[in-house]
Amino acid sequence: MGLAKKAEEAAVEEAEEAEGAKEAKEAKEAKEREERMRRLEERVKACKKCELWSLRRNAVVGEGSLLADVMFVGEAPGYYEDLKGRPFVGKAGKVLDELLASVHLERKDVYICNVLKCRPPKNRDPKPEEIESCTPFLDEQIEIIQPKVIATLGNYSLQYIFSKFNMKAEKISKIHGRIFTVETLNGTLKIIPLYHPAVAIYNSAMREVLFEDFKVLPKLLSEKHNKRERG
Repeated sequence: MGLAKKAEEAAVEEAEEAEGAKEAKEAKEAKEREERMRRLEERVKACKKCELWSLRRNAVVGEGSLLADVMFVGEAPGYYEDLKGRPFVGKAGKVLDELLASVHLERKDVYICNVLKCRPPKNRDPKPEEIESCTPFLDEQIEIIQPKVIATLGNYSLQYIFSKFNMKAEKISKIHGRIFTVETLNGTLKIIPLYHPAVAIYNSAMREVLFEDFKVLPKLLSEKHNKRERG
């Protein structure tokens, strides 16, 4: 066997070992995140920090990949979310599914949650004390998942996420679809303010805006992938 052939086989073996080590690391990380999220879900379901616990059918923690690069943060559960214990399963959820499909993503590829984990009565706006009580859970979800991109859905999500990362939030009508970059302990984070999918239910013009804004996501994910490849 020639030296060139041996070198080629050695390189292939080395690459396979590296890939195996990477897969093992990801599997271990996924298991650790699953356990942390399981404990968080238990605390959410037992939470009585605000009045909403007494009105809920189900707390809605979140769903999706715990290794997701993209995390969507909405406002609060609605009627169907409260009924099923899952985020974005009503009319707005159908719009979100369409938006994801438009950029070749599925729910299993991302993580979806809300600022509040319990439904406010009659879908009213969240109260400041409810946001204060509930957002430590959201903070922990962000810490567990360590997303590369957070897409805020609606004003309440925008206001909280910008405040969390010490950024001044402008009106969503001015900054929707724009990319904001912050440095965190877990690395660089991109934040994209988006309108809540519910706006598209009653306004076809806003539907077009949402679909246009979503086009930034694959560009960001491509950048992240290329950086990992170079790394």
